[in-house]
Amino acid sequence: MSLWTQFKKASRMQVIPVMLIPVALGAIGANVWTGEFHPWLFILTLIGAGTAHLFSNMVNDLWDYKNGTDDEAKNNVDAISTNSGFLTQEKWSMRKFETVTWMLFAIATLCGVVLSLFSGWWAFIFGALGGLIAFFYVAPPIRFGYRGKGYSEVAILLSFGILPVMGAYYVQTSHMDVRALMLSLPIGLLTTLILFNHHFLHWQADRLAGKKTLVVVWGEKRALRFSRVLLLLACLSLIACVATGALPPYALLAVITVIPLYMVYGRLQDSNRSEAYLPLMGASMKSTLRCGGVLILSLIIQGLIQTL
Repeated sequence: MSLWTQFKKASRMQVIPVMLIPVALGAIGANVWTGEFHPWLFILTLIGAGTAHLFSNMVNDLWDYKNGTDDEAKNNVDAISTNSGFLTQEKWSMRKFETVTWMLFAIATLCGVVLSLFSGWWAFIFGALGGLIAFFYVAPPIRFGYRGKGYSEVAILLSFGILPVMGAYYVQTSHMDVRALMLSLPIGLLTTLILFNHHFLHWQADRLAGKKTLVVVWGEKRALRFSRVLLLLACLSLIACVATGALPPYALLAVITVIPLYMVYGRLQDSNRSEAYLPLMGASMKSTLRCGGVLILSLIIQGLIQTL
């Protein structure tokens, strides 16, 4: 494999749209609501948020490997490993993996500093909060992703919803708006659902490694109920966005995108083999991307209507 192909696989770049979509929503929302849009600031925000997301992926792999979680998933016959495999299969040395990981962090930090110089220091604060959440999700001494009290779900909602949407909005306008907060909730909750559902793929290995996700703490039956609740909250937050003027009424069409995901739940039992959760993961990802696409398109249409 070429170095670029290796990097894409090691950083799991294929999932980067879940970060770029909320950034786009925040920036487009700023344009629609205030008329402000600075293309080069938008591009720099995409680069900063994107590299921060890839850093998050790699630093999570790094600490899961050090904590023994990945080895448990590898050795457990009913677990489906979700890491890149570059450490567990020794494709890269630990030193090389760490070097690339911290290079991504450096790029994201540089973008945050530059954006703060032009838009205000809140731009850097948004990025710094995201970076701290990414690092301490699995890194000691905090490791809140291992504590099983809902900390990791709150962290994902912040990192892939509230912080990127409000941060992108702030970069464009240099002020806050409650509509940006509202806009962050549907996409943030759906992304939280992706990360929550992925725990089902290796929850027994997580339990053996001492990683107390909510699936480990609650068990499959109760966790599946909560998974459905997250989906319901995402739909309700979409309605709230329309009610508060953060989105136009036709954005409600985005509800259609979650129907295939809802149908998957009906095929699951209270207890399932890990493979049974792969369709749930796939449907979660597709619903999130499609819903995000509909929301972006809705805002663009709203902006075009306003200019007529």
